[in-house]
Amino acid sequence: MDFLRENIDFIVFAVLGAMSFFALWFSVERIIFYARVDVGVFASLDALEESLSKNLTALYIIYSNAPYVGLLGTVCGIMITFYDMGMSGGMDAKTIMVGLSLALKATALGLCVAIPTLMVYNILLRRCDVLSNRYKAQKSQSTAQYRKERKDSDEA
Repeated sequence: MDFLRENIDFIVFAVLGAMSFFALWFSVERIIFYARVDVGVFASLDALEESLSKNLTALYIIYSNAPYVGLLGTVCGIMITFYDMGMSGGMDAKTIMVGLSLALKATALGLCVAIPTLMVYNILLRRCDVLSNRYKAQKSQSTAQYRKERKDSDEA
């Protein structure tokens, strides 16, 4: 119990810090990729969508699990506070409130990781849809132009 009491904050903050680092890394990578991608070079819509959706699953996993990691830190912190209360026989209100407020910071940090990641995920997902639609429009335009040229050559 002493190991948990001494290290729970560091463990939770390290996990959430790693999650936020990867969320930032994947977000920047996707933004740069979407800015440079040429949808015309892809042979099929499936290949384009696979390329466009790379790392979006990681962002989804981060934004959906960061609050749970924070909540786990809060639950552990509250358990430690109650354990200390039980072992000491009686604690003053100040000690209890400090223990509980320190426990709640893990949930707050989890939300601070999840909310921006959710926003970026939705922005990138929308950009993925726009690029897919652009590909479909280019392909249908190319097909219509090919059919028109073929019809004109058949008539001549």
